[in-house]
Amino acid sequence: MRSKLRNAVWKTTLAAVGVLICLPVRAGVVDFEDVGATLPPNSYWNGSPNDGHNTFTSNGFVFHNNYTQAWDVWDGFAYSNKTDTTTPGYTNQYSAITGSGASGSPTYGVSFVNLWGDLPKIDVPAGVALQSMQVTNTTYAYLSMRDGDAFAKKFGGSSGNDPDWFKLIIYGKDLANQLLGTVEFYLADFRFADNTLDYIVNWWATVDLTPISSARILEFSLHSSDVGPWGMNTPAYFALDNIVFQTLGGGAEVVPEPASLALLASGLAAAGAGAWLRRRRRAGTEHHAGTRKPAMGIAETAV
Repeated sequence: MRSKLRNAVWKTTLAAVGVLICLPVRAGVVDFEDVGATLPPNSYWNGSPNDGHNTFTSNGFVFHNNYTQAWDVWDGFAYSNKTDTTTPGYTNQYSAITGSGASGSPTYGVSFVNLWGDLPKIDVPAGVALQSMQVTNTTYAYLSMRDGDAFAKKFGGSSGNDPDWFKLIIYGKDLANQLLGTVEFYLADFRFADNTLDYIVNWWATVDLTPISSARILEFSLHSSDVGPWGMNTPAYFALDNIVFQTLGGGAEVVPEPASLALLASGLAAAGAGAWLRRRRRAGTEHHAGTRKPAMGIAETAV
């Protein structure tokens, strides 16, 4: 009888896992086209005119923004469809150096990292497994690194040999704000012994997010080799697009956390064992009326 109970538990467990495995896994993408649909051509949203903390939501992901009306300044995340790839300086802070979103799409996100404020933050919806995102430089940061400006140096210096770099760090956290891991990506890198390998990203580069796929909070920081008394001199901007994720079941259905999967499987297994025992009891009652006992020491109240 013990072996039959074990078989029943295993069959039910495998069936539960099988059900989960058979649920369709579907990919989704945050491409900013939903929020960008209302943008006038060659424009942007930076939180104005809402003074203080703002958010916008694209395909379920919540992007945080701070806007100060008194000085018309912002940090965190904005979205844009601007196409200017040639104008240097702060007045062109909302343009990606690619002139469009990834794959030529109209809209993309822009982030400004306030070096004295909170890090730009994205809330990731429950049930989502992060896969990748695409990033590039803004026109402002790209031209500053390529040519230098009043505040920042030309990367590589006059000789081209200075080992400059500009790095994006993505922090993956859980809902308790505990760090799960980080992903680093160089938006510019002049550390190569062969200067022909030096680069400043001017394309949409794909960043692998699977090391932090279970994160529910994403935060972003920027770091540069060009640092002065007041901190980083390189303009603290980057652009992003196409955050790719997976859900189980598609639509509003979500991927259960691993712990939930185990609980669900064990719960179904327990339910299966209970059903098997109840069938045994009914059979025992029919064949041995008045002599029924709990099977294998499992209390009747437990099933």
